[in-house]
Amino acid sequence: MENDAIMNISPVDGRYASKAAPLRGVFSEFGLIQRRFRVEVEWLKALCAEPGIPEAAPLSPGEESLLESFAAGFSLADAARVKEIESVTNHDVKAVEYALKEKMKGTPLEPRSEFVHFACTSEDINNLSHALMLRDGTAILREAQRDLVDRLAAFAQSCADVPMLARTHGQPASPTTIGKELAVFVHRLRRIGAEIDSIRQLGKLSGAVGNYNAHYAAYPDVDWPALSRRVIEGRLGLEQNPLTTQIESHDAMAALFGAISRWNNVLLSMDRDFWQYISLGYIGQRPVKGEVGSSTMPHKINPIDFENSEGNLGLANAIFGHLAAKLPVSRLQRDLTDSTAIRNVGTAFAHSLIAVSSTKKGLGKATVNRDRIAADLAGNWEVLAEPIQTVMRKAGLPNPYERLKELTRGHEMCEESIRAFISGLELPAEDKARLMSMTPASYTGIAERLALGECGGNR
Repeated sequence: MENDAIMNISPVDGRYASKAAPLRGVFSEFGLIQRRFRVEVEWLKALCAEPGIPEAAPLSPGEESLLESFAAGFSLADAARVKEIESVTNHDVKAVEYALKEKMKGTPLEPRSEFVHFACTSEDINNLSHALMLRDGTAILREAQRDLVDRLAAFAQSCADVPMLARTHGQPASPTTIGKELAVFVHRLRRIGAEIDSIRQLGKLSGAVGNYNAHYAAYPDVDWPALSRRVIEGRLGLEQNPLTTQIESHDAMAALFGAISRWNNVLLSMDRDFWQYISLGYIGQRPVKGEVGSSTMPHKINPIDFENSEGNLGLANAIFGHLAAKLPVSRLQRDLTDSTAIRNVGTAFAHSLIAVSSTKKGLGKATVNRDRIAADLAGNWEVLAEPIQTVMRKAGLPNPYERLKELTRGHEMCEESIRAFISGLELPAEDKARLMSMTPASYTGIAERLALGECGGNR
């Protein structure tokens, strides 16, 4: 049972392995080693292309193709060989260097072997590898997030015109529509998603303390910052951080984790609202054949998907929060506390992806209970106290708020009592007629228009 998922300690690799599977190729040890290999190959290619470094002779098309194949064709067997070497070196990045040199041995590339990892500190390779992992992992997470938001928008559009009793402080309040309330989450998630998309990961290739010391000792006439930028930005698609210590400062990482955490918090708030709407009976859940809601109560269909999402979002944000606070802080030019902490980034991404998947599943089973919603509206005529006292203010009638407070606060209101009050008011005929025709279900302002404006449909 050693390789059975049921033996895994973390549910990310056990119970929820299928939901987290898209991230395995990015945040696993294999994913890290693969990207280290890519960075080493791109650095070597750049050195060979630099005229100021004649000892690293230019690559022929065939040689460049061979070198590129080492990175593009990196396999599980290659990663296993790196780990074998690491068992001797007790240094993970040096093991990658030796593994690449091993591949070059006996090929036309062998004379350039000592330019593998040239003038680099381990963090030059690691920071770029982690940045690539974050870029690729974020792309996977954002695809899932966008799909969820699109589904949510479609659901909101379908019920944009369904009036619903709003609840502020848990108490009956001015009516809205289900679609408009969900459109609020669509808008928030899209806005924060755009912020996530705008964050570019930074990288450095500047040596042991960020000054290009060894680089200029060997080749004082080469423009090393420019060469590094060509690798970081031109070859790897990241953004150069020009001023660092031994480590890249991780500020962009912290910004990304903060943005994802805020996105997660909005989703968590929505999960709780769905839970509450299900509890109120406003939203129902389609039964799934064969599923059991309770081991003893056969009737139950629990909102487990939204609860599962909420729990995973909490775990994700706990990790993201620690990483965002810890990673930008380092003693002097380098300490190793970031190295062990950053290995947990994938776990935070996995819990986020699991949460998105769970919410999507819950949303797919959600139905709108129009009868239950309508009954609640019909039983709360007191919510029309707001428009009545507002029109009274417009007409200059005395003490409108106080009169409606005395009429409605602590009293059960019905259609007859509200209509009787309106009929006794000295209001312009048009205003009185509008109030007399109003019901809790019709008093929704422009909620439908707001929902459709965000989620599509006719405006």
